[in-house]
Amino acid sequence: MDIDRERCKGCDLCVVACPCDVLSLQKKDVNDRGYHYATDTKPESCIGCAACATVCPDGCITVYRVVEK
Repeated sequence: MDIDRERCKGCDLCVVACPCDVLSLQKKDVNDRGYHYATDTKPESCIGCAACATVCPDGCITVYRVVEK
C-alpha cells in the first residue's frame, strides 16, 4: 500500500473503512497543507482488500498485491 501523504486531507474515511485496523491518522505530524494525514500503522495486517482506496475521495491510496514466483 502506498499513501500520498501530501495529498491526504485527513478526512478519516479510509481509517473507518479498513476492516483490519491498518490505518490511522497522524496525531502530531501534518503534511505541507496542514492536515493530519493517514498512515499505515500496521502494514503487516493489510489483506489487500482496497476498501481504503475505494473510499478515498482524493485517490491518495494505492493498494497492490505482491505476487511471489
